[in-house]
Amino acid sequence: MENQFFRLGVALAIGLLVGLERGWREREEPAGSRTAGLRTFGIFGLLGGVSAALAAEMAAPVVFAAGLLAVAALFGLFQFQEARHEGNFSVTGVMAGLGVFSLGGLAVGGDYRVAAAGGTALAAILASREILHTALRRVNWVELRSALVLAVMTAIILPMLPNRAVDPWGGLNPWEIWFFTVLIATISFAGYIAVRVLGPGRGLLVSALAGALASSTAVTVALARIAKGTTHVRPLVGAAALAGMVSLLRVLVVVALLRRGILPHVAVPVLCAAGILGASGLIMVLRGSEARQPQEMMHNPFELRALLVFALLFAIFSTASAALVDHFGGASLPATSALSGMFDVDVAVLSALRLQVPGVGQPMIVAAVLAALSANAVGRLFLAMLAGPVRFWAWLLATTLAAAAGGAAGFAMSALA
Repeated sequence: MENQFFRLGVALAIGLLVGLERGWREREEPAGSRTAGLRTFGIFGLLGGVSAALAAEMAAPVVFAAGLLAVAALFGLFQFQEARHEGNFSVTGVMAGLGVFSLGGLAVGGDYRVAAAGGTALAAILASREILHTALRRVNWVELRSALVLAVMTAIILPMLPNRAVDPWGGLNPWEIWFFTVLIATISFAGYIAVRVLGPGRGLLVSALAGALASSTAVTVALARIAKGTTHVRPLVGAAALAGMVSLLRVLVVVALLRRGILPHVAVPVLCAAGILGASGLIMVLRGSEARQPQEMMHNPFELRALLVFALLFAIFSTASAALVDHFGGASLPATSALSGMFDVDVAVLSALRLQVPGVGQPMIVAAVLAALSANAVGRLFLAMLAGPVRFWAWLLATTLAAAAGGAAGFAMSALA
């Protein structure tokens, strides 16, 4: 009996919580002009709980269904009269009332904790109308389509893939490859959305940081091309250094998520190198003259074609790494990672982190990750030499060497520790 009182109290509380939001929003309206407010929604929640209790007592689920239909018909009729009088076409109030009734029933007849969480979420959604509508107006079609594609990739495609190796060497696991592809896309897309919401994209500093969430190599090449048309290259070099810093930190996050055991061995050299790149880059950007805006770096990082290419390359390099390690032993992993790291550091790092082959321990995986990062820095520098003038890549070379020296010192310190 005490439990029943408590559950009915939860049902009433859900209605009062939602009714508080509904009543506050229409608090300026004259009394009696609203279809439902604080008290009515509280009654909805209590009615839902009572209906569920009667249905359980009588062993007749139809009682709850009849109550829901009665509330829907009565509330819908009054809402229709109000909407016709005010010229309002919103159905939010009706759906909120039905939601409160249903959650009240769940609180009594099911898990009251889930019902309480659902009521809180419902009230939060109703209270976030202005925020959600403002965000919706700011989102363009490309971003919305990207979010929908990401949802399809995660909720539909991923569960359908087999979660086992389908090759003789244990490197080609379709579920893992697709999962890591979605993970990288989510990190890049979340960073892009955060940048869009905060209103950046106007300065060189933020442009470089935002672009590096997708590809630090692409940012470096874009900056090298821009350097051909200006004599003020130091801010551009600084932006490229900051992009390299973001790339290192992004890899560190991936390591922390997937192989936390090697994080202490990777974090010290990576943070040392990232600190040098960040400090030198920030100084050059802040002290340099204004440069032309690299708008091409601010494109949406979540592109389906690029993701499919990433997944294909990831599958190829993962299978090749497993095959080479199986044939030549674990000593070949750093060389394989360095080779693929010159092309794409994410592919190389993920291939090394997920490799589970006898004889390949943590020290070899640490060496593979660091080799991939080093090779990627060399690859960025090589592309900068091809795309930009000497005055750009010479400064970038000096900054990269300083970061490499800092990373080597950090690795030596971590090895001694």
